[in-house]
Amino acid sequence: MSDLSGRAVTGMWGEVFAARYLRDNGYEILSANYRTRLGEIDLVASDGIHIVFAEVKTRKDGVIAPPADAVNHAKQRRLSASAAQYLNSFPTSLIPRFDVLEVYMDTGDRPKEIKHLKSAFETVR
Repeated sequence: MSDLSGRAVTGMWGEVFAARYLRDNGYEILSANYRTRLGEIDLVASDGIHIVFAEVKTRKDGVIAPPADAVNHAKQRRLSASAAQYLNSFPTSLIPRFDVLEVYMDTGDRPKEIKHLKSAFETVR
């Protein structure tokens, strides 16, 4: 018996599909589920120019609001703080960028569409 809710499982699959999408589009995945005391970054990736801190939002069919709407100011602040800690631990000359990947799943938990919103927000304090 699993202690994960259906939403948590859907979210985990969304992150797997988002990582695959990034790899298929030339990104190198540097870290997944990077945790700090301030928050978590779903995916850290590189396209050779940018270090991308990606938030993955997964929704099933029938969603009304875009998943990226869930990345509100408070979430952006936590992601920015976590990214600063990541860069402190793993210095790089790559340009930081915050992306959101919206993963839309069909009723069979397969990815129907992935929208990659590059530079979805700037660093927030």
